[in-house]
Amino acid sequence: QLPLVESGGGLVQPGGSLRLSCAARDFTLNTYAIGWFRQAPGKEREGVACITTNDGSTYADSVMGRFTISRDNAKNTAYLQMNSLRPEDTAVYTCAAEPALGDNSYCDGYWYKYQYDAWGQGTQVTVSS
Repeated sequence: QLPLVESGGGLVQPGGSLRLSCAARDFTLNTYAIGWFRQAPGKEREGVACITTNDGSTYADSVMGRFTISRDNAKNTAYLQMNSLRPEDTAVYTCAAEPALGDNSYCDGYWYKYQYDAWGQGTQVTVSS
């Protein structure tokens, strides 16, 4: 089984909302920073949001103010709340995890270019009328 499993994707109309989940399997997520990424066909994978083990977060400019990343260590799960969705948000969304306990600056700078130890299979998000 993959170390991370995403869920919550689907078809939604523009302006709608979805909440994606990223559940860790066979390891405890509380010592890991988490990144959400997305990739549309023919496009480069891009970083969407990042959260540290101390709940610090950062976002891509394209989703700032619309998306919120969070984590629930008791449930061993991270989330991406997506509001005011646009057709250009359509992509496969994937989460990734990297050991970073206590690193409050992990999500600063080029977090989306860092190597990650664990990835999920991705969940499809389609925004269309």
